[in-house]
Order: sequence, then C-alpha cells, then structure tokens
Amino acid sequence: MPASVSLPAFAGPLATLRWDDGQASVEEPILEQARALDRFLASIEKRAFRMARIALRHDEDALDSVQDAMLQLARRYGRRPSEEWRPLFYRILQNRIRDCQRRRRVQARIMAWLPGLKSQEDEAAADQYAAVPDRAPLPSEQLAADQAMQALERSLAELPGRQQEAFMLRVFEGMDVAQTAAAMGCSEGSVKTHYSRAVHTLREQVGVAW
Repeated sequence: MPASVSLPAFAGPLATLRWDDGQASVEEPILEQARALDRFLASIEKRAFRMARIALRHDEDALDSVQDAMLQLARRYGRRPSEEWRPLFYRILQNRIRDCQRRRRVQARIMAWLPGLKSQEDEAAADQYAAVPDRAPLPSEQLAADQAMQALERSLAELPGRQQEAFMLRVFEGMDVAQTAAAMGCSEGSVKTHYSRAVHTLREQVGVAW
C-alpha cells in the first residue's frame, strides 16, 4: 500500500451504530457481536483496499469503496452470523467498485458532449491520474518477489472484471469456490470458468508461478 494512504481505524464508525434499537442499555451478547464485527473488518481492510485499488487504479476511490462497503455491512448485516460476513462484505465491495466504474463512464460521456468544459477539467483529471500508483518495475536491488507482485497487479488490472474478482477472491482472500460464488452472486460453475480464464491469461503474461 502506498505510504501516502492509510486506512483509518474502523472502531469509530462502528461505535456510532445503534445496536440496541434505542434502548438505554445494550446487552452483552450484542456488544460482543459488535466487537466481533469490528475485529473482522480490521482483519480484512488491507486486503480489501488492495483489491479495490487494483480494480479502480485510484487510491482515493478504492478507499471510499472499502469504507462504504464496511459501513453497509455493519448497518445491514451486522447481526448476521459471523461466518456470513466475508462473502457478504466482498459482494458489497464489488458492487461499490462497479458503481464507481459506472460513474466514471457516465462522467466521460457527459464530458464528450460538453467539450467547452474540457479545458476546465483537464488539470483536475491530470491530477487524479497522477495519484495512480507507479507500476514501473522496482529497482534491481529490490526483492524479486516484489517485482513479481507488481507485474501481477499490472496484469490483474487489465483482466475483465469478473475474472479479476474471481482470481482475487480465490487467491488474495483464500475463498473456496462456494464462498467466491456467494460473494460474486453467481454459480460455482461461473466462478470456475472466470478463475480458469484469469489464471490462463496471467500465466501467459506473468509466468507459470502464477
């Protein structure tokens, strides 16, 4: 993760949620559920940010998507059994990523129809893409593993969205086929197809190690 981007502690937002439905006191089991959810979110935030950054190629958009997904999980599914949180979270996150990509496409179409505004937006757009992490190869003295990871992230960023999702959920998050299908909202057969195609492409571009 770039040194300039730091993920905030998530205890603050969770602490503001109403777990007692307005009652004066909160029962201990409900508090423990909140603490468990807080621990879960802390455990996956870095991996989730990395996945969102690869998909969106922009640190701030990735951070916004992860934070929004965390809040939505807490507010809508915080009382669900803890084993359901991970697939639910990644399904929400992928929806947020697609929402961001959709907004970008709409903005691009609007700008194409309003050429008079382009000159005003050029500098802002340049600044936005200047924030994209540098994906040039690391210096030769850096570890070969770091270089391989950069090459993998570059290739991942070029994969079709569903292949990208399947690969990152299976490899980065360690989900099995059934969990990945739940997170992606598709069949297990689709997961296997997307994952297989992703692996084939990545092996061609990066090497057999992946």
